[in-house]
Parts: sequence; C-alpha cells; structure tokens
Amino acid sequence: MTLFYLLLIAAIALIVVGATVDGTMYLLSAGVLLLIADVLYLGVRSVTRRRPAH
Repeated sequence: MTLFYLLLIAAIALIVVGATVDGTMYLLSAGVLLLIADVLYLGVRSVTRRRPAH
C-alpha cells in the first residue's frame, strides 16, 4: 500500500507542476499517465489478493 501512496503523491505533484508552470505539458501528461497506472495497479492488486480458506 505504501507504493500506491508514493505513486499517488508523485502523480499529483507532476500534475500540479505541469499545470502551473508554462511549457511543461509533458509533466502534466506524465502525471496523468502515472495516475492511471496507479489506479490500475490498485485494481489489479485488490482483485488478485488471496483470501484465506475457511
């Protein structure tokens, strides 16, 4: 879960910097792609999580 939060913080930071600084649209794009990858990672992790047998 730490990896999820770390990637989420990095994505938000890239999006904010890319949106505010002039000429850094590539940072905004990288932040959005990282955010999408992070959400997909969380989805795959929650689906493939092992559940103990009763």
